[in-house]
Amino acid sequence: MSTVKAGDTVNVHYHGKLTDGTTFDSSEGRAPLQFTVGEGQVIKGFDDALIDMKVGDKKTVNIPVEEAYGPAAPENFIEFPKTDFPPEMEPVVGAQLHLSDNQGNQFPVVISEVKEETVVLDANHPLAGKDLIFDIELVSIG
Repeated sequence: MSTVKAGDTVNVHYHGKLTDGTTFDSSEGRAPLQFTVGEGQVIKGFDDALIDMKVGDKKTVNIPVEEAYGPAAPENFIEFPKTDFPPEMEPVVGAQLHLSDNQGNQFPVVISEVKEETVVLDANHPLAGKDLIFDIELVSIG
C-alpha cells in the first residue's frame, strides 16, 4: 500500500482543536479536505503530518505556533480613533469587523481593546499565537 509523499493530492477528514479542547474547525458532515501535500495549501504542521500516512490511517498531531499560523505580530494591531467609527456603532471587545486596504481588498479584524479615545483592532489570523491539535484521517491519495 502506498504512503503519502510530497506532491500527492490527498483527501482527509480532520478535527481541529485548541489546547483547551475548543473545536475551531472540522470536516464533519462535509466532503473531505483535498489538497496537494508540500505546496503550502495548508499550514506546515498539518502538511508534514501526512507524510508516510497510508489510506485509512488516523493520527492526532500537536502543531506548535511556529508550524501553524505563527505568533501574533505586534504590527498587526492597529489603533483607530473612535471618531472614525459610525456614530451608531458602539465598539465592543471581541466584535469582528472588516477593513479594506488601499487596493479595496477586505480583511477581517477583531476589536481587541477599547480605550477612551481609540479602538485597537487585531488584524492577525484568528489562530495566530495558538498551538493547535488536529485529529486527521487519510481518506485517499490521488
